[in-house]
Amino acid sequence: MRVLITGITGFVGSHLTEYCLKRGDVEVFGTVRWRSRMDNVQHIVKDIELIDCDLRDAVAVRHCLSEVKPDFIFHLAAQSFVPTSWKAPVETIVTNMVGQINIFEAMRSLKLKSRIQIAGSSEEYGLVCEDELPIKETNPLRPLSPYGVSKVGQDLLAYQYHKSYGIHVVRTRAFNHTGPRRGDVFVESNFSKQIAMIEKGKKEPVMDVGNLNARRDFTDVRDIVKAYWLALEKGEPGEVYNIGSGRDISIKDLLKKLFELTDMEVEVRQDPARMRPSDVEVLLADVTKFHELTGWVPEIPFDQTLTDLLNYWRERV
Repeated sequence: MRVLITGITGFVGSHLTEYCLKRGDVEVFGTVRWRSRMDNVQHIVKDIELIDCDLRDAVAVRHCLSEVKPDFIFHLAAQSFVPTSWKAPVETIVTNMVGQINIFEAMRSLKLKSRIQIAGSSEEYGLVCEDELPIKETNPLRPLSPYGVSKVGQDLLAYQYHKSYGIHVVRTRAFNHTGPRRGDVFVESNFSKQIAMIEKGKKEPVMDVGNLNARRDFTDVRDIVKAYWLALEKGEPGEVYNIGSGRDISIKDLLKKLFELTDMEVEVRQDPARMRPSDVEVLLADVTKFHELTGWVPEIPFDQTLTDLLNYWRERV
């Protein structure tokens, strides 16, 4: 089976690549740009084929798909950091939506029968009322960031291209996921890196934090990529599926769990620069629809995920 992963050098892309290679029946291709960091895939780069392709370039995208002719496409490439979307809203919208349109148009012109997964986000739900928890796929979409808006756009474009042109699209809305290789701009990874720096004496024993009251539904990335595969293998074309643990934790309690993994005494200090113009207070997934379809359930305990993430930074600081 030929699999194309956009954003292959990213956090999720690298873990999905490892999963595909372990299956033993998959040939993996991935899109990269000249400035792509190779750290995440350096250990497996010899086992995959990388294609230079900026998804915002329609000609390059068509050439890529013509060359690969994939059976499965996992579309992960995106500007995926919420705070950056406040600073660069135009780039976020263009990168996330135009890149996807170029893929769909290339599939149409080449008459490809590929199955494509669109990696959406729980940020699409945005403002969620307490009586709407846990969040079902039918919940209103009220995004509270330019990133959330861009993912809603991707989601609805996928639905439209399926209905209009019959493209085999499966939409997923993954809730928070983390693990080794998570970028240090994301809260749980940033906390882990700060602890590792404090332990090594490279930072004063002060933890800089933002909003600790937000509640999130976390899943290990190594479980998430299995769900993505099942989404294309068993998902209904045009449908959308929540993927998450079905449990939430406050960022404050997450930080407590990390403090339990270190002997250091650390002061907590709120940094105004880490506060967002508007924040999603709670994201908690109802994953009944996906579980009933595939039988998927997360297998890696969250405490193990945090331990692996902290050790990842301990090895790199």
